[in-house]
Amino acid sequence: MNADTPRLPATFAWLIIGLIALHACMAATRVVSSLWVLRQGYDERMMGLILSLFAVAPIVLSLWAGRLADRHGLQRPVRLATAMGVVGTAASAWSPSLWTVGLAALLTGGALSLAAVAIQREAGQLAHQGHDLKRIFSWVALGPALSNVLAPLLSGVVIDYAGLRWAFVVLVALPLLAYALLSRVGQHLSPPQHVVGAAWAGTAGAGSWALLRSRPLRVLLLLNLSMAAAWDAHTFAVPVVGHLRDMSASEIGVVFASFAMAATAVRLFIVRWASRIQETQMLRAAMALAATVLLIYTWLPGLMGLMVGSALLGLALGSVQPMVLSMLHQVTPADRQGQALGLRMMVTNAATVGMPVLFGLMSASLTTAAPLWLMAAALLLAQRPAMGLAALISPPSPDAEAGHPSKVHGP
Repeated sequence: MNADTPRLPATFAWLIIGLIALHACMAATRVVSSLWVLRQGYDERMMGLILSLFAVAPIVLSLWAGRLADRHGLQRPVRLATAMGVVGTAASAWSPSLWTVGLAALLTGGALSLAAVAIQREAGQLAHQGHDLKRIFSWVALGPALSNVLAPLLSGVVIDYAGLRWAFVVLVALPLLAYALLSRVGQHLSPPQHVVGAAWAGTAGAGSWALLRSRPLRVLLLLNLSMAAAWDAHTFAVPVVGHLRDMSASEIGVVFASFAMAATAVRLFIVRWASRIQETQMLRAAMALAATVLLIYTWLPGLMGLMVGSALLGLALGSVQPMVLSMLHQVTPADRQGQALGLRMMVTNAATVGMPVLFGLMSASLTTAAPLWLMAAALLLAQRPAMGLAALISPPSPDAEAGHPSKVHGP
C-alpha cells in the first residue's frame, strides 16, 4: 500500500466482519436447508424451489433497501436485517418443516440484501479518490468470498457432529453476531454528501427507476448481469459435469473451492494494487478470460483440468464486483448511491432466480455445455458496450480529488 493512501477508520473492520457474519448466515442456511430437504425425502425439484427463495426477497426488497440506506444510513437497515435473520433461522430451529425452511430461505436472503446495500453504501462514503473505491470495495467483496469458504465448513461440521436441527440453532447466532459488530460502527463512518449533477437534474425525489436515465449506469448493470449469470452457469455446471464423470462429492467440492480461493486471491490483489488498476480495462479482460474458459470448460481433462478452469473463472468473475461497485459510485450522486446499489442487487438476484431454470432446460434438451456456451457468447457480445464505458465515466474534478466533489461522481 502506498504511503499516501488514506488510512481507513478502525471501525471499517467491524463493517467487513459484520458483512461476513450476515453472508455466512445466508450461505450456511442454504447448505443446511438443501440437506434437510433431501434427507426428508423430497426430490431435487423441491430443493431447487427452496434455493430459489433465497433470491426472491432481495428482488422485492432491494430498491426499498436502497432508499432506506440513503435516508437513514447504516443502523436501521442492520436492525431490520438482524430481526429477519433471527426469525427465519429460529423458526427452523424450533420446528423444522418445509414451511419454516422456506421461511428461513426468504428471510435470510432478504436480511442480507437489506444489510449489504447499507454496508456497501457506507463503505463508499470513505473513498477519497477513484483507486480508493477499488481498494475499499475489494475489502467489501472479500466478505462474501470468505463466507462462501467458511459457511459450508461450519455447516458440515455441525451437521456431522450434532445433526441438522442443531445446525439451525447455531445459525441463529450469526445475525446476532453481525448486529453486535455493526452496532459498533456508528450511524455513519463519514458524513453523507448530498450532490446532484446536471445529468441527474429532475430526478431528485423520483423513484429508483429514474436512475436508469443514466447511460453509464445502464451499461454497468448490463455488464454486471452478464458476469453474474456466468457465475451461475459455473455453479450449475460443476455438479453436472462432476456427476457425468463419476467424481465424488469431495472432488466436486474441491473444484468449487478452487473457484472461491481464486476469487478471494484476486480481490486481495486489487486491495494491494488498486491505484494501478483501470476499471474498464480490467473488466474487459475479465470478460474475455471468462468467455474463453466457458467455451472449453467441459473439455478440460480430469479433476486437475476442472480445478484450473474453475480457478481461472474465479480470477475473472471474482474481480467484477469491486470494479462495478467502484464505477457505480463514480456515476451516481452520493445521495442516491443506496438506490443504485439496490437496483444492482435486484437485477442480479432476478438472474439468480431465472437463469438456473434456463440452464436446466438447455442442458437437458441440448448438451451439458450449452449453458456455458450461451454465457460465453453473452460475454463476448457485452464487450462492445464495455468498450465505450471508459468514455462515459469522466474522471473526477480536481475539487473532488481534494474532497469537495462538484459533479455526479461519488465521494
